[in-house]
Amino acid sequence: MPDAPGPALSAQDPRHDGFVRVRGAREHNLRGVDVDVPRDVLAVFTGVSGSGKSSLAFGTIYAEAQRRYFESVAPYARRLIHQVGAPKVGGISGLPPAVSLQQSRSAPTSRSSVGTVTTLSNSLRMLFSRAGDYPPGAERLDSDAFSPNTAAGACPGCHGLGRVHRTTEELLVPDPSLTVRDGAIAAWPGAWQGKNLRDILDTLGYEVDRPWRELRQEDRDWILFTAEQPVVTVHPVRDADRIQRPYQGTYMSANRYVLKTFADSKSATLRAKAEKFLESAPCPVCGGARLRAEALSVTFAGRTIADLARLPLAELAGLLDGSASETARVLTDDLRARIATVTELGLGYLSLDRATPTLSAGELQRLRLATQLRSGLFGVVYVLDEPSAGLHPADTESLLAVLDRLRGAGNSVFVVEHHLDVVRRADWLVDVGPLAGEHGGQVLYSGPVAGLRAIEDSATARFLFPDLDGTPPATREVRTPKGWLKVGPVTRHNLRDVGAEFPLGAFTAVTGVSGSGKSTLIGEITEELDGVGRLVVVDQKPIGRTPRSNLATYTGLFDVVRKVFARTDEAKARGYGVGRFSFNVAGGRCETCQGEGFVSVELLFLPSTYAPCPDCAGARYNPETLEVTYQGRNIAEVLGLTVEAAAAFFTEAAADDDTARPVLRSLHTLLDVGLGYLRLGQPATELSGGEAQRIKLASELQRLRRGHTLYLLDEPTTGLHPADVEVLLRQLHGLVDAGHSVVVVEHDMTVVAGADWVVDMGPGGGDEGGRVVAAGPPREVAAAAGSRTAPYLGRALGV
Repeated sequence: MPDAPGPALSAQDPRHDGFVRVRGAREHNLRGVDVDVPRDVLAVFTGVSGSGKSSLAFGTIYAEAQRRYFESVAPYARRLIHQVGAPKVGGISGLPPAVSLQQSRSAPTSRSSVGTVTTLSNSLRMLFSRAGDYPPGAERLDSDAFSPNTAAGACPGCHGLGRVHRTTEELLVPDPSLTVRDGAIAAWPGAWQGKNLRDILDTLGYEVDRPWRELRQEDRDWILFTAEQPVVTVHPVRDADRIQRPYQGTYMSANRYVLKTFADSKSATLRAKAEKFLESAPCPVCGGARLRAEALSVTFAGRTIADLARLPLAELAGLLDGSASETARVLTDDLRARIATVTELGLGYLSLDRATPTLSAGELQRLRLATQLRSGLFGVVYVLDEPSAGLHPADTESLLAVLDRLRGAGNSVFVVEHHLDVVRRADWLVDVGPLAGEHGGQVLYSGPVAGLRAIEDSATARFLFPDLDGTPPATREVRTPKGWLKVGPVTRHNLRDVGAEFPLGAFTAVTGVSGSGKSTLIGEITEELDGVGRLVVVDQKPIGRTPRSNLATYTGLFDVVRKVFARTDEAKARGYGVGRFSFNVAGGRCETCQGEGFVSVELLFLPSTYAPCPDCAGARYNPETLEVTYQGRNIAEVLGLTVEAAAAFFTEAAADDDTARPVLRSLHTLLDVGLGYLRLGQPATELSGGEAQRIKLASELQRLRRGHTLYLLDEPTTGLHPADVEVLLRQLHGLVDAGHSVVVVEHDMTVVAGADWVVDMGPGGGDEGGRVVAAGPPREVAAAAGSRTAPYLGRALGV
C-alpha cells in the first residue's frame, strides 16, 4: 500500500504523534489492513460499494472507540446501552473518543420531530414559558406544559397527536344494497368471527336479511357505533353435516372492532385492513395543535407555539428577530443561533413539527450534524456516513463549510463519501478496493488527495482525475418521446396547482434543491394515469427487517436453488422435498438456533451478545440436510457463495444439468446491477439502502416484461460510487432502449446530463419552491434563468 510521506513510527509514544494507527483490521472483508490516518483533518474514505470503506471507518475505528468508552462505564449501566461489540482488529493507537453520525433512523414515531431531534423545541418551549404573553390572571406555565409529549401539555382529546381516527357509515358499509348476512358491513372480520357477529345481531332482533339502505337510521347507528357489548345465547342455523350447539356470544360494533384492531393488533395485515375503514381528521378539541387550551392561550409575537412550530425554520428565525425584553432577547438569540446551523445545511425549509419518519436519511443525518455543531466538543473524531446524500450541488458548499468548522474547532472528521466535490476538499484520502467483497478489503492509498493520481488499481482515481482516461466522455443522442404523460395539477405540501409533462419511452430526471417538491410531484404518478401502463416504484426501503430475509429469498433465487437440491438423487432417496432445504421451517433447519445460525448469549450485567450456534456452527441446517450435496457443495455452502462465485458455480453445473439454468437468470441480473460481491445468504439487515434498491431493480429486470412499464426511482445513485453509477445507468438506459420509461429524482449531475428530459423544481425549498422552474432537454435546462440547478448541470455538460 503506497503511503504518502508522513512521520515515521518513532520511539515516542504513538498516541501523541498525531496519527490514528490501525493494525490488522479484519472486520467483514478487510484483509488485515494497516493504515495511518492523521488526526485534526478532514479525512475521506472512498471506494466502490462493498469495498470495505465503511467496515474500516465505522466497523473498526468507531467501533473500537465506542468499546473503549464503554470500558469506563459501570457494567450495570453498560447493559442499558446498545453496543456494537469489539471489532476484529489487532490494535489501534492514537484514537480519541468518537461520535458517529450514520444514515440510520430510529423506529418511526409520529411524536419524534425536527424539533425533538435538534432540541430546538426545548428552547422554544422555554421562550413561551419565560417570555410569552399570558392572558390576564393566568398562571405562568412550566415549559413541559408546552410539549405535546407530556401529560402536562398533551391535548386530552388526541393525547398530543393532533389527529384522531374515526370511522363513518360510508367507510364501514361501502355497498348499502347488500344485507348484513351478505356482508354489507365490510369492516367486520371474515370466516367464523364475522358469522358470529351476524348471528348475534339476528338473535338481538335486527333484520339481517334486508338491504342495509332499508334499515332504520337508529338501527344502523346502533349496529355500527354502539359502545354496548351485550351477551346473548346464539342458536346457530344447523348444517346438515354438522351439529352446532348454542353458545354465549358477545356483540362488538363495527366501529369498536376497527378501532381495537388498529390500536392493538400485532398483525400488520389486520392493521392495514382496519386502516382502510378509518379516516384521519384534525382533533376537534385542539384543532390539530396537539396542546391543551392553557398552553395555546399563551402567545409570542402574536402567535401560539403551535403556529411557530408550523413555520419553516428560515421564516421562524426572521420572526424571532428584535425581541423587546432582556429575557426574550437572550432566549431568541440562542434559538436563532441554533436555527442558523440547520439552515446552513440547506434545511431551512423544514418546520419544527415535521415528523421524523417523513425525513430522508440524509436530512436526518444533517439535523444531527447541526446539533453537534452547537455542542462545542473538542478533540473528538466525528465519523460521518455520506453526509452529502440527498443534497443538491448548491447545498454541498454549505456542507463543506460545516465540516471545515467541525475540523477548525479542534476535531478530526472522518467521512465515508462518494461525492467528488467532498473528496476533492479532503486533507487526507483513504482509498479502499480495488473492487467489492472478496475482491476488495485492501487500502490502496492513504495520503493527500493528489497522490491518488498515481494509483492504477483505484476505481476512484479515474473519476477524480478525468484526464487520466484520455478519452472524451461519450455523448448520446436525446431520444424522441413516444408520447407524453401529464401529471397534475397538484396541490399538496408546497405544490400549488402544479402540472408537469413527462415523455414516454425516454429517461427523465427530476431535479431541484432539497424540499423543492420533487418527491411530492412524482408521488402523483399512478397506474391510473393515461400512458403509464405498469408502474414499478424502486425505492431504498429495506428488503426485510430480520436476518431471515436475505438476497436469495427476496429475489426468488432461493426457491430455485432449493428445487435444484430437492431434485438430487440423494434427496430423492431420502424423501426430502423442497421444504427440507428451507431454514425457516422445521425439518431441515437446525432446531437449536431455529435456522438463525446464531444464538443469543446472556451475560448478566453485560449486554447480550450473539455467538455462532454450537450445533450447526452458523450453517443454519441440521447435519442430515447438510449431507445432501449438489456438485460437491451443500445448501449452506451455496448460500455462503458470493453472487459472482455462484454464477461461476452454476454456469459450470448447467453444462451437465438443465435444472441449474433458471438460477443463472437471477444471478446474471444481480451481476448486471453491480452486486456480484454480496453473498446469497447475506441478511437483509446488513444491506445498505442503495444495495436494497439495486436488489429490487434486479428482481424486476429478471421478469419477462410485456407491454409498457414506467420505472420510478427516488435518488437511485445515493450511496453509490461513480463506478457503480455507470453500471446502474447502463441498466436503466437499457430499459428505455427496450421501450419502457424511466423517471428518476436525482442530484448527481452526471446522471442528469445523460437524461433525455429534465424537470427542474424550485427555485428554493419549502415555500420558496414548489413550482416547475424549467423543463426540457438537459442543454436547455442548463441555460434556464432562475434555476439553481442550471450552472451545475452546465458544468457537467461542459457548456
